[in-house]
Amino acid sequence: MRRAVPFLLALFLFALAGSAEIERVRALFNEPIRAEWFSKEFLSQVSAEQVEAIVRQLTAQLGEFEGVRKEGENYAAVFEKGVVPVVIRLDAEGRIAGLFFKPPRARLGSLEAAAKALAKLPGDVSLLILAGDTPRIELNANARLAVGSAFKLSVLAALLASERSLDETVPLREEWKSLPSGTLQDWPAGTPLTLAGLAGRMMAESDNTAADHLIHALGRKFVERFAYQNRPLLTTRALFVLRTDPELKARWLKGGEAERRAVIEEAEARPLPSPEKLLAAGADLELEWHYTARELCALAYQALKSPLSGINPGLARREAWKKIAFKGGSDLGVLNLTTALVAEDGRRYCVSITWNNPEGVEANRLFAIYGGILDLLTKEAGR
Repeated sequence: MRRAVPFLLALFLFALAGSAEIERVRALFNEPIRAEWFSKEFLSQVSAEQVEAIVRQLTAQLGEFEGVRKEGENYAAVFEKGVVPVVIRLDAEGRIAGLFFKPPRARLGSLEAAAKALAKLPGDVSLLILAGDTPRIELNANARLAVGSAFKLSVLAALLASERSLDETVPLREEWKSLPSGTLQDWPAGTPLTLAGLAGRMMAESDNTAADHLIHALGRKFVERFAYQNRPLLTTRALFVLRTDPELKARWLKGGEAERRAVIEEAEARPLPSPEKLLAAGADLELEWHYTARELCALAYQALKSPLSGINPGLARREAWKKIAFKGGSDLGVLNLTTALVAEDGRRYCVSITWNNPEGVEANRLFAIYGGILDLLTKEAGR
């Protein structure tokens, strides 16, 4: 019995801390915000007035505040029109030492309501929600749209289908480096990296250099077996060079498969452009990776075979699902979110949304709808 006392005391203190955090979140939305609620370290980075401005913005956007609930290790502020995930940490004196509001999730009445909201977005939008292999909701699900880094699901599928050992090492090569996202481009050439490490960075951080190394290590034509109509398959390095080289880009757009393979070889041999030059080139929905929502869900289901695909769960709540496979993609005028889910009882779901608009896409607008869809499926799965 004596051994149980420290354990019970720990549980009591943990519950007490959680209660204090809930009360502090509730106060943020119910009371005038005061500077003494925050630690000195927090206020050295963010003022109480800035926090108040964010709170006012959320309330104006989402309507009446209804309360706070626990979500995994963190919390959710519930409003009339949406839910805001909140990460909060208190110091020993009960002052806010850390505070982060994640993108709001819309409170949707149904999956059909989500499709109607997406149909109102400018540009081209596709949506597919699967329960198992059965479509629940479809919106232009066969449209082949630009998906940005979501193409990396093809690279992971190729790796899982290959006979290569995940602990096999590949040296980091200067000529295979790319631009961010990711950090491997800053590592010294020659650094040995396992295939598992490359895949993990590709999925969790969308590391472009990791993706390109896997394409080269597995062989472009092998990866193309899983890339549908993206033949020849562009590495991220080749795409960045093509976008900033008018002559190579023109040859790519006009060429057949053989010519395009020659263009890729030339592009990969040229220096990378600066991020500033790439940004100045603007949106380019033609020079991209193009997939349908059906193809992405098929790849996401394959990704469930590896825990590497769930290191970054995206907008899904990790504690609510047995397995998660997530990959998104973003570019100028491009946004994709694809998630495959397995419930505790084994039921599978997939949600894939792609939005293309040369005039620009609003990430938080799409995140809200996508998060609302995941909330509906989480309730259906009994969590």
